Amino acid sequence: MFDYLSLVQGQYPLLTLLLTMIFGLVIGSFLNVVILRLPVMLDQEWRIQAEDILELPHQEEGATFNLIFPNSHCPKCKTVIKPWQNIPVISYLMLRGKCANCTMGIPLRYPAVELATGIATVIVIYFLGLTPQGIFGCLLTWALIALAVIDYDTKLLPDDITLPFLWFGLAINYFDVFVSFEHAFVGVCVGYLSLWIVFQGFKLVTGKDGMGYGDFKLLALLGAWLGWQPLLLIIILSSFAGVIIAGTLILFGRDRANPIPFGPYLALAGWAALLWGETMIIWYLEMFA
Repeated sequence: MFDYLSLVQGQYPLLTLLLTMIFGLVIGSFLNVVILRLPVMLDQEWRIQAEDILELPHQEEGATFNLIFPNSHCPKCKTVIKPWQNIPVISYLMLRGKCANCTMGIPLRYPAVELATGIATVIVIYFLGLTPQGIFGCLLTWALIALAVIDYDTKLLPDDITLPFLWFGLAINYFDVFVSFEHAFVGVCVGYLSLWIVFQGFKLVTGKDGMGYGDFKLLALLGAWLGWQPLLLIIILSSFAGVIIAGTLILFGRDRANPIPFGPYLALAGWAALLWGETMIIWYLEMFA
């Protein structure tokens, strides 16, 4: 099947990228739902668990709330969004960024996530092709986008995404999709322990938490997909990106007391390593050889 897809991509490269862009935009629309609703679902789940532990009566349950129900609607007037008002990016432009019923402004973040997902999907397919690496690379890309934005919003990296994708990375590398299973297994161990050791050292010296446990799991996830070899590169790239982006935002007035969590930088560095990790490592070794 993948040989046939590669043949189609070779014969119709522009059409392939166009269809990939459209599909990526649709996935981006779904990611907006995940980014918005998953933290709320987790908060509800944690509240119920806390009530059980403390033997408190449960609060009255409202309407069903998950990734499917209720239908997407305006948070102000509660008008259900019609299908033609939910076309990625295009509907936002047609509605001029406002609700069709009450003219409440629609956050620019929604089309931005859709567009970023579409562009990132095209880049993955362009570099990795319609191959097992390209298809699974898109799945990893979508997970990293969701994790990065959720962490930016809530300072949480949900296990509901991180752990399934960690195990999925190990499963596909059992068949040597990206690296050997041995390298993937070592990548999980090294990815988790490396940041855990840094966390414990920082806490010992300062008495404060320098990062969350979700960061350990995210780097372990990247190790499961990409192996242990690019993990040092990912840490260096994410740290460098953190210094540049955070410094720039502070210059433009961002509050120092509300820093961006480390997860988005790890996700960005991991995505770069997915596509260009080997090239960057070779370039580094040649430059300092």
